[in-house]
Amino acid sequence: MRVVVAGSSGLIGTALVAHLRGAGHEVLRLVRRAPAAPDERGWDPPSGRLDDGALDGADAVVNLGGVGIAERPWSGARKQAVRDSRNVPTDVLATAVARHGVPTLVSGSAVGYYGDTGDRETDESGPSGSGFLADVCRDWEAATAPASDAGARVVLVRTGLVLSPSGGLLARVRPLFKGFLGARLGSGEQYMPWISLDDEVAAIRFAVENDTLRGPANLTGPVPVTNAEFTTELGHAVGRPTPLAVPAFVITAGLGELGRETLLMGQRAVPKALLDAGFQFRHHTVGDALSAAVGT
Repeated sequence: MRVVVAGSSGLIGTALVAHLRGAGHEVLRLVRRAPAAPDERGWDPPSGRLDDGALDGADAVVNLGGVGIAERPWSGARKQAVRDSRNVPTDVLATAVARHGVPTLVSGSAVGYYGDTGDRETDESGPSGSGFLADVCRDWEAATAPASDAGARVVLVRTGLVLSPSGGLLARVRPLFKGFLGARLGSGEQYMPWISLDDEVAAIRFAVENDTLRGPANLTGPVPVTNAEFTTELGHAVGRPTPLAVPAFVITAGLGELGRETLLMGQRAVPKALLDAGFQFRHHTVGDALSAAVGT
C-alpha cells in the first residue's frame, strides 16, 4: 500500500514510518518545509496548501501530530495552539482525502475524549466527557467530516499514554523514579490509559490495513491500571521503592487546570474495537510494557 503520513517526525510518527516500511508498505511523509528527500511531500496547513500530487495513488493517509498537551502551562494562547495544531491540519487532510478519493483516513485523537471516567470502564461507545481535553478531542474528530462525508473509511485512533524507551511520558518520569522520587499522584485512584509504543504503531498499521475497522478505536492496553498501580509497576521496573505521594492540592496549586486534567483525572478505557476486529496486543499488562520500555 502507499501510505501518506502527516506528523512523521514525532515519537509515534517516526516509529510508525519504520514499522510500515518494515511491513512492505511505501510511505510518503508530509513535511512543513521544502521537501529534501524522494519520500517527502510539502504542505502548509495554516494556508491550506498541499503539494500537487501529494496524495496521488495513496491508499491511506495517517494524520498524527499536534503540539504537546502538557509541555507548557495552559494559557489562553497555549490552549488555542493545542486546538489549532490539531483541527486545522485535520481539516486540510480530510478535505484533500475527499477531493482525491483516498479510501482510508486514520486520524489521531485521544482518550481524553471521555473526560474523567472515574472507575467506570468505557469503550468506544461511551459518551464524550467534559473539560478542555474532551472539547479538543470532539473538535479534532469532527474535523475529519469532509473525508467521511465523501465515503472514505475514517478511523479515529484515541490514543492513551504511550510508553516508549526513547521519549514521551517515561522520558520525563523515569529519572524521578530512578532518583527515589517516584510518587503516587493525589489519591492514585485515577486511571492511566497506557499503551506500549510497539502496540501503538502496530494498531495504527492494523487500522490502515483492516477494512472492517472504522470510527473510534481506543489505542490503550487491554488491562487498565490506576495511577497507584502504575506507580508501583514502574518502581518495580526500575528497581526502586515508591512510598511517596504528591497531594492533589500541590498539583492543582502548581499546575491548575493542566494538572487537574492530565494528572488527577483519568479514563478507564478499554480497546474493544481493536479486540473485536482481531488485533493482538504484544504487551497485555502495564508491567510487560514497562519492563520492555526500561530494559528490564
